[in-house]
Amino acid sequence: MKSLLSTNKILWMCLAWALVFITSCRKDSDGPSNNDSYKLTADYNASVPQAWYDLMLEIDRYSPGYRPPAAARMMAYVGLAAYESVVPGMPEYQSMVLQYPAMAIPKIASGEKYHWPSCANATYATMFRYFYPHIKAADLARIDQLEARFVNEFSLDQADDIIRRSRNFGKAVADAVFQYSATDVAGHEAYKNPHPSNYVPPKLGPNGEKLWQPTFPDFTPGLFPYWGNVRPFALKSTELRAKPPIPYSEDPSSNFYQQASETRFRIKNATFEDRWIAEFWSDDFLEVTFEPAARQVAIANQIVDLEDISLDKAVELYAKIGMAMADAAIAVWNSKYIFNVRRPVEYIRDVMDPAWTTILNQPYSSEKSLTPPFPAYPSGHASFGGSGAAIMTHIFGDNYSFTDNCHVNRFEFIGAPRRFSSFYEAGIENAYSRVPLGVHYRMDSDEGLRLGYLAAKRVIELPWKK
Repeated sequence: MKSLLSTNKILWMCLAWALVFITSCRKDSDGPSNNDSYKLTADYNASVPQAWYDLMLEIDRYSPGYRPPAAARMMAYVGLAAYESVVPGMPEYQSMVLQYPAMAIPKIASGEKYHWPSCANATYATMFRYFYPHIKAADLARIDQLEARFVNEFSLDQADDIIRRSRNFGKAVADAVFQYSATDVAGHEAYKNPHPSNYVPPKLGPNGEKLWQPTFPDFTPGLFPYWGNVRPFALKSTELRAKPPIPYSEDPSSNFYQQASETRFRIKNATFEDRWIAEFWSDDFLEVTFEPAARQVAIANQIVDLEDISLDKAVELYAKIGMAMADAAIAVWNSKYIFNVRRPVEYIRDVMDPAWTTILNQPYSSEKSLTPPFPAYPSGHASFGGSGAAIMTHIFGDNYSFTDNCHVNRFEFIGAPRRFSSFYEAGIENAYSRVPLGVHYRMDSDEGLRLGYLAAKRVIELPWKK
């Protein structure tokens, strides 16, 4: 009797295994497996955001109007939208909809399955089309091609209904975030008119001090003079104004005169290293390189590739770095047009040396001794370097050694890579590179760094986690 029971037990086990085998074969023959849809955002790699931000860097170089600070704002909304498209698959994290209640983010359908890389891919593609309607047809085609590449790749192992549902959700998230962007009237489409003709800079301050005017040699009108009215993501309204600069003075014994003297001295006695650093971080010219906010993304992309991080960590990184740079830029540009501090080229040629020039030269034209077209204080480069360094340290840790290969093989300037022992070291070098270039005073870099660090701190403090 016991032998018969054992035989029956073996037969039932064999039957069960046969059913499992038949079911699995039927699933293979019916099409892609749905097992992947049970994964969390953290179970996927960062290939989707990395590819989209690589494309962003290429578009950024040739995109009219998207110079700082408009580019940083765009990056903030793109990053936030991507985060929102995959955060339902991040159990420890939550949507930012409570922080920004006017941003009507849709919810995923209860009980349905989503493929988070497909959600992110649709969000990036939609946001790029929204923010880049004016770029070249060839670049618009690259957006279509990148989106299609991932759709085809994911369709190989995901069921059609899951792909369709995920893409629809990603697009709906992008629609919601872009509509929220549109409610920020001062910033939303400001890239279309970066040098508004109705802005006339004041010539004298309350104490009769000379103020910034469009500078030698091109005298370009002010860039984004009303940017201080743009809506921030995390900074408080009381934090959008820099500390007062050193009081203007033409007295050789004054602190302001000494600040200008340092800039003049650094140009006159510039070493090979000084010029390398100045040019390495410049990123000043449309169609030459990406602009300085995108430079921080370029550094981030290199680390993402090196570390092979997960999708959840990547969307957190790009959302936070975009939002921090956007807020830093609002504070900086708001302060620039409050204090209207003269650029070194104005002051030095007027007070010290009429023949003095910067070393900021457009490599594709005959334009020499240029200066960015807005007041000096504080430095935008410094704020981007500071906020970028703080966010990347927050994500990847202190004392993270890396090599910046952003400009390897460039022929217009020294394109050799530079090695740094930490993100903060790179950010500080970025900030003070503007002094030996001749376009800033040291105080500009000091305050720009402070505002960048503060913006990053406020973004990190937002309620990302439950």
